[in-house]
Amino acid sequence: LDLYEEIYLGENKGMEWGKHARNADRLGILRSDYMLHQEGGESYSLKQVELNTIASSFAGLASTVARLHGFLTKRMEGELTQFLGENERAVMGDGTDTIDDSSSGEVLERGVPESPAMKRLPAAMAVAYSRYCQRVVTDSEESSSSATQPIVLFVVQPNETNTVDQRLLEFALWDNHKIPVVRMSLAEIHDRVTLDETTGRLTFNGGGSDDGSVKQEVAVVYFRAGYAPTDYPSGYDAKEGVEWLARERLERGSATKCPNLGYHLAGTKKVQQELARMGVVEHFFPEANGDEAAARIRTAFAGLYSLGADANEQDMKAVKEVLFREGDGRYVLKPQREGGGYNFYGKELSDKLKANCTITEDEGQESGKKVELSPTLSEFILMERLFPPQQRAILLRNGQVEGTGMTISELGCFGTIVASGEGEVVHNEYAGFLLRTKFSGVDEGGVASGFATLSSPHLC
Repeated sequence: LDLYEEIYLGENKGMEWGKHARNADRLGILRSDYMLHQEGGESYSLKQVELNTIASSFAGLASTVARLHGFLTKRMEGELTQFLGENERAVMGDGTDTIDDSSSGEVLERGVPESPAMKRLPAAMAVAYSRYCQRVVTDSEESSSSATQPIVLFVVQPNETNTVDQRLLEFALWDNHKIPVVRMSLAEIHDRVTLDETTGRLTFNGGGSDDGSVKQEVAVVYFRAGYAPTDYPSGYDAKEGVEWLARERLERGSATKCPNLGYHLAGTKKVQQELARMGVVEHFFPEANGDEAAARIRTAFAGLYSLGADANEQDMKAVKEVLFREGDGRYVLKPQREGGGYNFYGKELSDKLKANCTITEDEGQESGKKVELSPTLSEFILMERLFPPQQRAILLRNGQVEGTGMTISELGCFGTIVASGEGEVVHNEYAGFLLRTKFSGVDEGGVASGFATLSSPHLC
C-alpha cells in the first residue's frame, strides 16, 4: 500500500516519481471463484468466494483437463451414465434434462464445455502488447530483428513448480501472436532489467551477442510471483531488498503491468469485504437502472465482515455469534494472503478470536458481554462459510488414484480487461473457466498447495 501511494498518489517522493506508471495501460487477468450454496430449503445458487487479481493460475492446465474429461465422458458414456446421474441429482434434484439459458434463448448442450482460456488470455495480452508498441515503440524499432523485438516479461518464483501451466500460456502467445516471452525471478530482474528515468522504458539485458549487449524492451510485465512475503526473502528495505527494489522498478516503468499495484490491491480480502457493504457497489452504477444491476451482483455475495477499526454493529454481531453462540462452524477467518493453507475454521477460528478479543461483562449488550477487537485482527476478515453440494468423484494426484468419495467443488471464471492510464476500458471479456475439487472433509482449497485437484464442470 505504501508503494502504491508513493507511485500513484505522489506520497513522500512527489508526482514525478510515478509519472510513467500513471500513464501506462493496465492489464487484468482475473479469476472470480464461486461455490454453490444452499440456504434453507432453497435451490443452490452461486456465491463468490474471492476475486484473484494476481497470478490467477491454471487456465492452461484446466483447459487441457476439460478436453480430457470431454473426451472421456463421450467415449465412455454408457459406463458413466449412473455415475453422472447421481452427481446431477445432487445439484438439480429431479430437474429438467436441459439447461435453458433464458437470457439468450439458447438451449445449452449437455456435457463438459470447452474452455476458451488459452485463446482469450493470450489475446488480451496481445492487445496490451500491441497498444504499448503503438504508444512507445517507433517504427524503426518495431521493424528490427526478432532477437530485439519487445517482450512480455513473466515474473516467476525461483524453482517454480507450476511451470507447465505458465509455459502453455507462453507457447500460445508465440503460436497465435508471435510475441516472445522471457521468464525471470525478481532477483534476476534486479540485476538484468533497467529503467530509463526519462522515458520510462524498461530494458532487459539478454546478452547473446559478441559484446553481450543484446537488449529487449519490456512491453508487458506479467506477475506470476510477487504476491507472497516469501517472494521477498531479502526484505522490504529500500536499499538492500533486491526483490522489493525490482518490484518498484517494474511498477514505475511505462510497460503495461498485469496487474499493476492498484489491481493487485483490489484483489485483497479487505476490498472484497468493503464492496459487500450496502451502498458501495451501487457507487459504481450511477445510471438510472444501477440499483437493479447492483442488486443482481449482491445475490452472489456471501456474508463478509470487518474485524478492523471500522467494524460496525453487523460485523460485531457475527463475531459474537462465533464467540458465544457456537457459530464457529458457520464462518471462516481469512487473512490478506493468496494461496491455500492460511484460513481458520471451527475451533481454530473461535480460539483465534478469543485470543485476540477483550471480553467484559456488560448488561447493556444483547449477549451480556462487550467485545473489543485486537488490532491484530484487522489483517483478517470474517466470511460466511459456504456449503456446496457433495458429489462422488475419483481424485488423482501425481498419476495415482488418491481416493474416491464425496467431494465439493469450486468454480473459477476467468476474465480479462485492458484499460488506459486514464481509465478507458478498451478490452473486457469472459475468458474461460476452471473447476477445483477436493474431498468434502478438507477445509482448505488450492491445487498448488496440495488441497484440491483440477476438474471440469459437467453441464446438465
